[in-house]
Amino acid sequence: MTVLVRDLRSDDPADVAAFARVRHRALPFILWTPEAVVHRLVHTHPDARSRSLVAEEDGEVIGTAQIGLVHDSPEPGQAFLNVYVDPERLRRGAGGLLVRTSEEYLSGEGATKLYAWVLDGPANLAFAERHGYRRRRAAHFLRLDLAHAALPPLSSPPAGVELRTAADYADDPRPMFELDAETVADEPSDVDVEFTDYEAWLAETWRHPLLDRELTTVVVVDGRPAAFSVAYTDGTRYATAMTGTVRARRGRGLAKLAKTDSLHRARAAGYTEALTGNDTDNGPMLAINKWLGYEICATEVRHVRELG
Repeated sequence: MTVLVRDLRSDDPADVAAFARVRHRALPFILWTPEAVVHRLVHTHPDARSRSLVAEEDGEVIGTAQIGLVHDSPEPGQAFLNVYVDPERLRRGAGGLLVRTSEEYLSGEGATKLYAWVLDGPANLAFAERHGYRRRRAAHFLRLDLAHAALPPLSSPPAGVELRTAADYADDPRPMFELDAETVADEPSDVDVEFTDYEAWLAETWRHPLLDRELTTVVVVDGRPAAFSVAYTDGTRYATAMTGTVRARRGRGLAKLAKTDSLHRARAAGYTEALTGNDTDNGPMLAINKWLGYEICATEVRHVRELG
């Protein structure tokens, strides 16, 4: 049996569906839909030089890779490489071939440092080590049984604080961009990111097919967005992609207020499962999620390889 690696055919619905299916099998803690896969490939900034690859065995897609440059980092030469193989199709050479193909491409695009997320299991970690990747930070995937969770009751916002949704900013989303840019800059990470391109943010983030603006809660203080909890949904599951507060308003419980409100909205909308993820160094957010009833269901470890 022969394994080959090629680009994802974004105009082929069957190929895109196979990519999403493999990702879901390998990483069921993140929402994957064909629409989201195509959106990421088509709308990622051109400077990222991004590609989506598949490993194919006798016509069946058994592995995937999403790769590109971190174009919005102030430090040049950084790149991402995330490879996942169908758990039922391991040890066929798909992962190694995807890594080699990805590294060759990224090196040709000027990458000098490659970052990859690796599931925290003995076989996965050993695979990364064999390919020259070193362990860095870790992040947890968390799950909440929203159908049966005893969510904390919603309290009335304090004076000067108002709860809105992202849908309220449909006509002018720039305040949401500014809120996102400030909070993501302080998120624990190996790579510093700066959101400066509003049009790119509109294309990649605001128009993402899984973004649920009605379930994304925005906490407004004195008329300005100060905190939010961003909700993604795929029709059956709900996930929070980012919860954060602007620096000047931290320490007042606004992030907790935003996420609690969003979870109540999600349950009222009929969602029974809530997913999220946190860097292991993000103590405040891990504490909020524990308070809400989330439980850790898996862990990934960030790895890095520096090219010569």
